[in-house]
Amino acid sequence: MAMKAYFYDYHPAPADFFREVVDGLRRRPRYIPPKFFYDDTGSRLFDAICKLPEYYLTRTETRLLQDKRSEIAELAGPDCVLVEPGSGSSDKVRLLLDALRPRMYVPIDISKDYLRTVADNLAADYPWLEVRAACADFTQLVDIPFFPAGVRRVAFFPGSSIGNFDPDAAVVFLRDIAAMVGPGGGLLIGVDLKKDPALLHAAYNDAQQVTAAFNLNLLSRINRELEADFRLDDFRHQAFYDPAKGRIEMHLVSRRDQQVHIDGEVFEFHAGESIQTENSYKYWVDELQQLAARAGFTPQRVWTDAEDLFSLHFFVAQPSPSPTFSTRGEAT
Repeated sequence: MAMKAYFYDYHPAPADFFREVVDGLRRRPRYIPPKFFYDDTGSRLFDAICKLPEYYLTRTETRLLQDKRSEIAELAGPDCVLVEPGSGSSDKVRLLLDALRPRMYVPIDISKDYLRTVADNLAADYPWLEVRAACADFTQLVDIPFFPAGVRRVAFFPGSSIGNFDPDAAVVFLRDIAAMVGPGGGLLIGVDLKKDPALLHAAYNDAQQVTAAFNLNLLSRINRELEADFRLDDFRHQAFYDPAKGRIEMHLVSRRDQQVHIDGEVFEFHAGESIQTENSYKYWVDELQQLAARAGFTPQRVWTDAEDLFSLHFFVAQPSPSPTFSTRGEAT
């Protein structure tokens, strides 16, 4: 008999979405955080990106997780609480569940309806597993009220999502993860490696233009939820690698001079002006380990594929700083 998936709602209020979008459009250069990509449509488009031939990240990380799951289970230890910030489809965690046999799985994602569906499916497919899903902005530390006492916590953060943070912000986020798992807790994290810029360019500019649709869907969401009037045909997707900064940048570029309206405020765009929607930093292994050390983590193991495209790390948290943010929600 399948165990019920419990659902905790910490979802950001619509006012938070409005504030961050408007503040981002007032900035120069303009910037909207990538966490807002993930409404239901955006989450499904990202799942499609992960299956593209150009997008080596998912299949390379998947192979590493499959090949190393026994070692990962040994490092995580038996009967842990497995927490996945930004869980999305939770496909990758399925590669680990039978090997780890965690006591509880806690997916955290901002897309409410998508998360609820994923959590229910996991509970049905793994009747021995307690699934407690938390709908939240995972870039804010959530003070989870239902962690069992005295059980080791292990955070799972795949997909090189750490690259979406600027390095200093990545340290702050990792400190929050260290505080959440507690001293002696674990972190399994997937990180994209620096490589040939041509491979990186192709991964973010796929021939089927799924990444472009994913990027432009952000404007559709703003139109729908904030009653804005972005004309999607008047913007184009742009992604490029900046080797000096070691990052992919994604932008939405205005094709012409135009105005956009949100709640009575007018935003002027000139032809060629862009909204930056994502950074994706790439790291050498030692760079990532130095970043994690600043956040209070000690490296235990690192694995890379034969082509050195991607890395998988297991860290252990040392005595950690206090969390920067907390909130609570009710189970439904």
